[in-house]
Amino acid sequence: MRNGQVELLAPAGSYETFLAVIAAGADAVYLGGSHFGARAYADNFTEDELLSAIDYAHMHGRRVYLTVNTLFKEEELEGQLYSYLLPYYRQGLDAVIVQDLGALSLIRREFPGMDIHTSTQMTVTGSWGAAYMKQLGASRVVTAREMSFAEIRDIHEKVGIEIESFVHGALCYCYSGQCLLSSMLGGRSGNRGRCAQPCRLPYEVYDKERKRIFGEGEYVLSPKDLNTISLIPEMVESGIDSFKIEGRMKQAEYAAGVVSVYREYIDRYYEDPKHYVVSAKDEKKLLNLGNRSGFTDGYYNRRNGREMITFGKPNHAKADETLQTEIRQKYVNKEIKEKINGILKLKKDFPATIRLSDGNFWIEQQGDIVQQAKKQPLSYEKVETNIRKTGNTPFVFDTLQIEMEDDVFLPIQALNALRRDALEQLEAALLTQWRRQTPKKDTSVVGVSASKCTEKMEQRENLAVSVELREQISPILLWDAVDDIYLDSSCYGRDTLFSALKDDVSRIHAAGKRAYYIFPAIFRKKTADFYEAGLQSFLEANLDGVVVKNYDAGAFVKNQCKGRLLVILDHSLYSWNNSAKEQLQDFSPQRDTVPLELNRKELYERDNRRSEILIYGRQTLMVSAQCVHANLGKCDGSKTVTYLKDRYGKYFPVKNNCAECYNTIYNTTPLVLFGFHEDFKRMGMAGYRIAFTTETEEEIQRVKELYRQTFVTEEKKVSDALGNGMYTNGHYKRGVE
Repeated sequence: MRNGQVELLAPAGSYETFLAVIAAGADAVYLGGSHFGARAYADNFTEDELLSAIDYAHMHGRRVYLTVNTLFKEEELEGQLYSYLLPYYRQGLDAVIVQDLGALSLIRREFPGMDIHTSTQMTVTGSWGAAYMKQLGASRVVTAREMSFAEIRDIHEKVGIEIESFVHGALCYCYSGQCLLSSMLGGRSGNRGRCAQPCRLPYEVYDKERKRIFGEGEYVLSPKDLNTISLIPEMVESGIDSFKIEGRMKQAEYAAGVVSVYREYIDRYYEDPKHYVVSAKDEKKLLNLGNRSGFTDGYYNRRNGREMITFGKPNHAKADETLQTEIRQKYVNKEIKEKINGILKLKKDFPATIRLSDGNFWIEQQGDIVQQAKKQPLSYEKVETNIRKTGNTPFVFDTLQIEMEDDVFLPIQALNALRRDALEQLEAALLTQWRRQTPKKDTSVVGVSASKCTEKMEQRENLAVSVELREQISPILLWDAVDDIYLDSSCYGRDTLFSALKDDVSRIHAAGKRAYYIFPAIFRKKTADFYEAGLQSFLEANLDGVVVKNYDAGAFVKNQCKGRLLVILDHSLYSWNNSAKEQLQDFSPQRDTVPLELNRKELYERDNRRSEILIYGRQTLMVSAQCVHANLGKCDGSKTVTYLKDRYGKYFPVKNNCAECYNTIYNTTPLVLFGFHEDFKRMGMAGYRIAFTTETEEEIQRVKELYRQTFVTEEKKVSDALGNGMYTNGHYKRGVE
């Protein structure tokens, strides 16, 4: 924070934008380098540009945060990340923003002097997740965009970690980090910074009988841009430490213009918080800089709503070329300078001496011996003119005191050299404080690879089946091959959860199987409060274990259940690399779940000894706080399935979880990996999962027979049994970049 104020954090997708947002008043800038950033298609920074940016920011009292917020493949983490970060660490990089637990672990270990900020891609939605990030060594958590002021305040009061939240710019329809829509449709993964933004495309909406539902427009997954300029007092008072502007793909004029407005109003708030008001002129200025069908003030004071969606074509509109020109002149083309004070002494037979200060540091530089003037002595005016020429240095003289005798002479080139050397010395002195030594590499920690696995494998492969409808339980009880049944939270209403769960667990145990409960995909404060209040009843259901899908739920179970339940980590707790898998041992899992975006080659390189892999099911493509059903009709609290039809005529099921108030969008065809059993055995998989979402009892029986014919007895190929186009192999063959 700057002088006790909140930090204004600006985006920069290019060096030009970086300079502009600094000139516009940003306290810190987040940017991406040549690798591992969540905006792969921004211009991004070369190594030389990034090193220069770090120095430029520090020279002007600002900070730089580098995005390394993608998921890391094994070879990237072990072979590339350390050498990539090392020059920036030595230069004085202030912090890195991370999504991957393996990357977080490596950075904490190898670069101990640098702050770590956990990305919004980690889907931290409450105090349990934030406390876990603090435990891992993070100094700051970037909250999910969907969080309310009350939820943010809860983190502020309970955890004692810096909080960074978005205040302006584009909103994702999905909880960040939980979106596989772009990945599964076109291979461009949002978890790798390559999102193709399929949420900005048109979709027709159909009800469960496949009848068209008409609304305000077809862009039902496209949120308006966020604008919270009127909410600055509430944001400050809720405990947010850093105001983050989105826009690393935007032009310099947009970024600098938005920063300048927020700079002005943050300063206004601190000057007179009781009379804070935003002018209509500045509201219009933000609108003209860029918007999508207007603005929304986001989720801070609401759970969701149709007023947040564009519905019409979501072009990013901007207007007023005069404003663009004004911003270019004022910020984009502006060179900022730091004011310094100087004292120059010119005395015969002594070295010329100059002392410079920026208010904190004093340096002294000596030059050539001052001579007796033989002809024309130096004039005061000429000396002052030459010394004040700071050129392309970051300085400008505020005051310059010159003490010189009347009859002295010094060649102009010597005077210029004195000035140049002194300015260079002052710059070096100011930047030296930020430099770091090369850290001593920790060779005691070696990543675990699949080839080094010596732990004894389980005697038999485990088969788990998950259900999202209670009526799906009965046919699975008669399936002899099934060991575990996972009961999704969406099977139950809040009012009857504990009693109904206890009944279902009894039935499952009577059939000789284990029962697990799948906690909600999103675990916000109200959810955590509900389970904490009902913890004893939950434990009395006699479950064997739970499945957790996020860090908040994992930390809750670890701290509240105290080892009384087995824990399965779902694929949304990403373990792309073995270091991330190792870090997730904090939750003492019985098994983890193989990430959905890794391909066959990458799975062979992974440690799968205690992992299960999804071999059938409609993959979750999005989890959203928005509700398609409510936004095109009304919120009636009824669980239903709607369908999104894309440009190619494909239908995507959408289920609304009313108890938790989120939507889940599923892939149009189910994942079927029944034909790769031999692969999985060689990979050392500990178990397999079949996931039922919308299937009827008849469809469950067909899947059961398909599993027997293709996975167990290998009588048929999947394509022969199902027909091409009726299923997908997901990323098993293709993977992501």
